[in-house]
Amino acid sequence: MKKNFVLDTNVILHDYKCIENFQENDIYLPIVVLEELDKFKKGSDQINFNAREFVRELDSITTNDLFTRGASLGPGRGMLHVVTGGEYHETVKASFPVPTPDHRILSCTMRVAELHPDMPTILVTKDVNLRMKARSLGIQVEDYITDKVTNVDIFERAQEIYEGVDGDLIDEIYSSSHGIPAERWEFSSKLQPNDCFILKSERNSVLVRYNPFTGKLVRVEKTNNYGIQPRNAEQSFAFEVLNDPEIKLVALTGKAGTGKTLLALASALKQAENYKQILLARPIVALANRDLGFLPGDEKQKVAPYMQPLFDNLNVIKSQFTPNSNENRRIDEMQKENQLVIEALAFIRGRSLSDTYFIVDESQNLTPHEIKTIITRAGEGTKMVFTGDIQQIDSPYLDAQSNGLAYMVDKMKGQELFAHINLVKGERSQLSELASDLL
Repeated sequence: MKKNFVLDTNVILHDYKCIENFQENDIYLPIVVLEELDKFKKGSDQINFNAREFVRELDSITTNDLFTRGASLGPGRGMLHVVTGGEYHETVKASFPVPTPDHRILSCTMRVAELHPDMPTILVTKDVNLRMKARSLGIQVEDYITDKVTNVDIFERAQEIYEGVDGDLIDEIYSSSHGIPAERWEFSSKLQPNDCFILKSERNSVLVRYNPFTGKLVRVEKTNNYGIQPRNAEQSFAFEVLNDPEIKLVALTGKAGTGKTLLALASALKQAENYKQILLARPIVALANRDLGFLPGDEKQKVAPYMQPLFDNLNVIKSQFTPNSNENRRIDEMQKENQLVIEALAFIRGRSLSDTYFIVDESQNLTPHEIKTIITRAGEGTKMVFTGDIQQIDSPYLDAQSNGLAYMVDKMKGQELFAHINLVKGERSQLSELASDLL
């Protein structure tokens, strides 16, 4: 059945192309949504960009009918309406006397439902609290689910362990420098490109990766990357895919203390000679309703507190060597010559990245559109690594299913150029592991 969808402002700020995703159904924009978008037009954050782009999209289809009969969104698609005026609905007023923007959206939804009693009218919002208010009034309401990932279990479990394997085959993996054909294993049909797992027999075991470029299972060795040694199997798997130049896109996920950023940075430093530059960046999500304007100094000084965790990881690597070691001198030289750059992700927007090892930390705070924008910047010879924990999202517009990191992993799985490693065991300290599990 054809439906009417009323959109909240946060849906547009999340995906400025959202009106393209409602098929033959009609879309209603309360005028208060345009008022709210106006407040977001200025700024360099992604939501500011989305607000501007949506207004431009709306301007391109604007006709006088948009505010009366509605404007067609194209063949096979529904109509777009902007709802102006209308008294504050009595039912909403009884429960929520103050006509805030959210309450005006509720009022508009009820007006649309009354005008079209033969069609379902559904409010679409990413605001959980507004969804609760809508349900209290009997309004049908949904989250915006177009880019939501349904299977998030992969972000909770470790790599597979195959037991009961023939010990002779494991011996053969150890003795072969090039690996053995994957089809010799009964579970080969289940394998995805760059899958990493453990094979166990009654007498031995081995860490293995399925190499899609050769079609073979190869042994994963515990390698030392710029003084950092893997402490568990998953960290060994991470180094395996991080060090392979044929894998151009890597996702490292896991809770705090599993070593995601440290492993990525150590791998980048080990391969520094293969790249013109190492870029380490993270999105800035201001806390306590304080944006960068409240902080003193120029733009570099303003973002310095947000970048400190990245410098902390660099200092951990430097601490593996003596202060006057060649390794530490090399890191200092790379920073002076801008071969090793740590900065806010916003400062990298618009660049074309060639021959770059690019690490994006805290990428769970990015939208799917932001992830796409970053990856499409990759030039020849560039490797991109996204790290993050989908359970620690600071953005009010994202959750574990709709964030860009989960979206990327879901869409990229099965591609030869992509690998995903989920780190489960914390290695920061016993106290950190205990707090992460219990608190």
